[in-house]
Amino acid sequence: MNAQVIAPSSAQSKATVIFTCVLAALAGLMFGLDIGVISGATQFIQAEYKVSDHTIEWIVSSMMFGAAVGAVGAGWLSATLGRKRSLILGAVLFVLGSLLSGAAWSPETLIAARVVLGLAIGLATFTAPLYLAEVAPEHIRGAMISTYQLMITTGILVAFLSDTALSYSGAWRWMLGIIAIPGALFLFGVMFLPDSPRWLMMRGRRDEAIEVLQRLRGDSAVVAREAADIEEQLKTPQRGWHMFTENRNFRRSVWLGVLLQLMQQFTGMNVVMYYAPRIFKEMGYDTSAQMWFTALVGLTNVLATFIAIALIDRWGRKPILYTGFTVMAVGLGVVGLMMHNGIHDQGAQIFTVAMLLTFIVGFAMSAGPLIWTLCSEIQPLKGRDFGIACSTFTNWACNYLVGISFLSLLNGIGNANTFWLYAALNAVFILLTFWLVPETKGVTLEQIERNLMSGKRLREIGR
Repeated sequence: MNAQVIAPSSAQSKATVIFTCVLAALAGLMFGLDIGVISGATQFIQAEYKVSDHTIEWIVSSMMFGAAVGAVGAGWLSATLGRKRSLILGAVLFVLGSLLSGAAWSPETLIAARVVLGLAIGLATFTAPLYLAEVAPEHIRGAMISTYQLMITTGILVAFLSDTALSYSGAWRWMLGIIAIPGALFLFGVMFLPDSPRWLMMRGRRDEAIEVLQRLRGDSAVVAREAADIEEQLKTPQRGWHMFTENRNFRRSVWLGVLLQLMQQFTGMNVVMYYAPRIFKEMGYDTSAQMWFTALVGLTNVLATFIAIALIDRWGRKPILYTGFTVMAVGLGVVGLMMHNGIHDQGAQIFTVAMLLTFIVGFAMSAGPLIWTLCSEIQPLKGRDFGIACSTFTNWACNYLVGISFLSLLNGIGNANTFWLYAALNAVFILLTFWLVPETKGVTLEQIERNLMSGKRLREIGR
């Protein structure tokens, strides 16, 4: 180390780390807000612009299209500009997209604004967890990444509550525009963040990396060890595309990551997130009840996420996925049955809502957080960035397909058949989990990689 660094106190280092983690959590909140905010606004947008369900599908799904594009470019941007500058760019795009959404003067403008929002979210979903993992101390890294995921669900809930409050006046522009406020706070906060030590090392700026680590850790011995670990890791270069074309075993892990994200999205969860008021309308509820039940969906989603956090390292991945997919298949199957038979009284309405909330619990305790965990665990070190980038792109591409097809399915094959279709897909995912998904509980990443590269069956690489 060539530069002279004055070690900060333990309290100063702890404060810096807490500030960093709060900012990362705010990135997750921002992501959740953008997912949730469109749900309550669609009926008012449709009434003002007098557009078809198909146009509403485009307005909803344009954000996911932008996110897919943003996710593709996020890896290059975070490596070239750095994690911090990429987060700044994402925050700027988020604020601009939110303000443009609130001021939209036509459906086409709104679609374009939501594409900009999507670019911001695609960039943030890749960069924020990566930055957090590289900056947070090892002993709280897992908890902080879990908190980021929890804040996404919290953002969805906050958006649903905001939409409910504004629904009485039908102020959809405020619904969409008000999320620029947390975006601006995030932009302001990111300005004060340090660069990632790992990225600085990658760029050959070792002295700056040591200085940042000293501010974050406050212990010279810990700094020296972590710097040595980073330098050792960087000796293993990422060569994902070459591995994908040359190594059959790596292709298996990439395709498994793609399949896992496809399974997560085609559970039908985001159908409920994006179109909850419309679903409750089909159950016979008025506008006020639609909005309050949508907020209840968001609250259930947040609370059920704690089940996954509590059980993931106790039960293991596969038992939780079996449970979750079964609960989701039953929940949606019963919702479809109720809609097929007709929801004629208040008791039937409440029972149908209860079964939809049961579906939400099934997702939030299983496929929601666990799919992301598995996608990061199954990729070998040299191809991890490439593998995770492929699965992240798949997540947003499938998200887009779900968003742009739901209302068309309702209008084409009917309410009951649409919910039965998603129930059947969840039943299929139980079988796919048995055939292909490994149990990775308590297994090191190195052991998973050795098993994968030795040619073991995918379902056995965690043994």
